[in-house]
Amino acid sequence: MGWLLPVIAGLVLTVLVLVVRLWLLLKNPERHRPARKGHVSMLVVAGSGGHTTEILRLLSSLSASYSPIHYVLAETDKMSEDKIRSFESARVSGTTKTMYTIHRIPRSREVRQSWSSSVLTTIQSSLYSFPLTAHLKPDLIICNGPGTCIPVCFSALLLGILGIKKVIIVYVESLCRVESLSLSGKLLYYFADYFIVQWPLLKDKYPKSMYLGRIV
Repeated sequence: MGWLLPVIAGLVLTVLVLVVRLWLLLKNPERHRPARKGHVSMLVVAGSGGHTTEILRLLSSLSASYSPIHYVLAETDKMSEDKIRSFESARVSGTTKTMYTIHRIPRSREVRQSWSSSVLTTIQSSLYSFPLTAHLKPDLIICNGPGTCIPVCFSALLLGILGIKKVIIVYVESLCRVESLSLSGKLLYYFADYFIVQWPLLKDKYPKSMYLGRIV
């Protein structure tokens, strides 16, 4: 009988996902159409420490056609929001500032957190990530390795599987990863639409990746 509980849980989850899909379709069918020409809605996953600094450097080279930008960060990340607001305040296109929003979700894994407990926190983070991603429906997700990006990216994959919206996932491995991928990179290597590394050694080890030199 030990197999019965996982089966019931799977069926309940499937029903809930289908209900959410139907509700989203009925609530606002216009949101399921492709983005207008010239506008790309982008979701950016920020992370504590150097991750946010790197991703903001990358964003500084992108055009203003990426709008709005939705930033997602862990609820315990106290520094990234200040960096983001300072960055957006300084980034002006003509006389109009880029539209952006900031959202928080539970952190999937804290530094030095045990792997066993991180499974539960990742599930919790996913329960927040899917409704948020389904509401924002970005055209593009860009991330560079913080653990927060895992539930967000898999929520985006789920949107595509359910036929709600295809979201392009761009993963840029952190500059500090010279010889091996981060845990996030190892997981998303097989799922990201574009997987970018910044060192030629990683390109040799991971043929699917794209090497464009140092981009941050």
